[in-house]
Amino acid sequence: MSVMEMSHRGKEFISIHAKAEALLRKLLAVPANYKVLFMQGGAIGENAIVPLNLLRGKTKADYVDSGEWSKKSIKEAQKYCSVNVVASGKDSSYTRIPPRASWKLDPDAAYVHMCSNETIGGVQYHWTPEVGAVPLVADMSSDILSRPVDVSKFGLIYGGAQKNVGPSG
Repeated sequence: MSVMEMSHRGKEFISIHAKAEALLRKLLAVPANYKVLFMQGGAIGENAIVPLNLLRGKTKADYVDSGEWSKKSIKEAQKYCSVNVVASGKDSSYTRIPPRASWKLDPDAAYVHMCSNETIGGVQYHWTPEVGAVPLVADMSSDILSRPVDVSKFGLIYGGAQKNVGPSG
């Protein structure tokens, strides 16, 4: 029987889930006060989940436009809030991450969103941006578990398992 056929309340599945979470926590050094959620779907669906859950009464969010995946995130977030594009790589044809010093952050934003690895344009953050008291959200679909990350610097990290964590599809 595959895990997909098991009851999500059964002993076997609960054991698999607990071990998967423990291993992920160990690999990423996830702090104890952080939750780990395993959800169906990929980053495209999570682009809606982010504003729907993190706005919490606020009406705006900051986004860094660093390429195709960021543009998809921005487009989805615009359905739920006012999006402030704090910096864009468009002027460089998305060949570099906009320097942090150029970002125009809004201290009243609900969160700051970035895509850690824009696979289509080939640009990747090799640093974690400092964004002050506003939670930093990262789409790490394309590079999660590819290198050490200080999870404590993020309010939320999300990514689809099919690219780096599990089997594709």
